[in-house]
Amino acid sequence: QVQLVESGGGLVQPVGSLRLSCAASGSAFATYLMAWYRQPPGKERELVASITRTGSTVYADSQKGRFTISRDNAKNTVYLQMNSLKPEDTAVYYCASGLNSFNYWGQGTQVTVSS
Repeated sequence: QVQLVESGGGLVQPVGSLRLSCAASGSAFATYLMAWYRQPPGKERELVASITRTGSTVYADSQKGRFTISRDNAKNTVYLQMNSLKPEDTAVYYCASGLNSFNYWGQGTQVTVSS
């Protein structure tokens, strides 16, 4: 069983930045595929970015060049650096992990982009 705890969300103005963190329990973190998803108000959950155990990354088209996913296996933590934030980035952001699919999910952290 893996527990994921997100942090770092909040209210930010347009074109601002935030860094989300996701701390994972357990000793097998380095073997897990990790990802960030988000769910905007009234919409379905969508992939933001993912990172493999070896550091290969995938991004949704709308986040390319603005968001960066990274992981620190020594700290059992995955990060999402978000720059040039837009109002349409407002959503609950979820951390997800698993060996080959995303079996484990965090509780989510709210990100609101508004002036």
